Amino acid sequence: MNDLPTAAGSPLSSTPSLYVVATPLGNLQDVTLRALAVLRAVDVVAAEDTRHSQRLFDACGIRTRMLALHEHNEQVAASQLIELLAQGRHVALITDAGTPAVSDPGARAVARVRAAGHPVVPVPGACAAVAALSVSGFAEAGFRFVGFLPPKSAARRAALEKLAGDPDVLVFYEAPHRVAECVADMAAVLGGMREVLIARELTKLHEEIACLMLADTAAWFAADPNRSRGEFVLVVRGAPAAEGLDAEAEKVLSLLLAELPVKTASRLAAEISGAPRNALYARALQLKAKGGGQAPA
Repeated sequence: MNDLPTAAGSPLSSTPSLYVVATPLGNLQDVTLRALAVLRAVDVVAAEDTRHSQRLFDACGIRTRMLALHEHNEQVAASQLIELLAQGRHVALITDAGTPAVSDPGARAVARVRAAGHPVVPVPGACAAVAALSVSGFAEAGFRFVGFLPPKSAARRAALEKLAGDPDVLVFYEAPHRVAECVADMAAVLGGMREVLIARELTKLHEEIACLMLADTAAWFAADPNRSRGEFVLVVRGAPAAEGLDAEAEKVLSLLLAELPVKTASRLAAEISGAPRNALYARALQLKAKGGGQAPA
């Protein structure tokens, strides 16, 4: 077990370690005292973009040497980190913003360092997913961090189909040039009456947070071209519980769903059985996510 540093002593363990350090999303005041101490004390900092991170270092008076670790050189850079640790050096890992290795480069490097027998120490701080989730007000029991969906619409819709019946809150990252298409696909697959929180440019000068129905997102983006700029976190409410369905309604829905799209099946099932359409739609999404299996008798 590693020796933990004390508040009055070195911020580093006595054992050479890889420190996974969260850095601010945008507002430099969000950097933690511990993160600053670690970044100043380690021998080397592996950074996703050394030029970008240099601005943080200059602002905070950090002079530690950096090396690049990004998606195109991660395996080579991981070997460098392992060699440094074997030499008794302490190393930190940072990304451009937020927590490394969460939909960012670093996870493969962390895995290789751990497999080589070296300690990996988290230095927690800013995380865009958690920041957006904390202001959503969505009170479902749990959440699922999905990260980035596939860039192509067909693959993206297929991925969303698998998530459609999940009762947990869903958290996504998205790039500015795809965000409008992404929420349009969400509305088509998850249903326009599902609530979404759009968090844009968190902690930065042009931060914007909006909570609306997926059906209203196209108009929201069209109202202001600036709303498609920046980095995005999308927090989507979980699938509503399919309440009030009797066995007959479930049976009708299941039979229709085997031959028809979700929306059509749920609409026809509502007309045939008299059960609430929203409840049938939610149940259809759940069945579809499970591979279209039959509803319980």
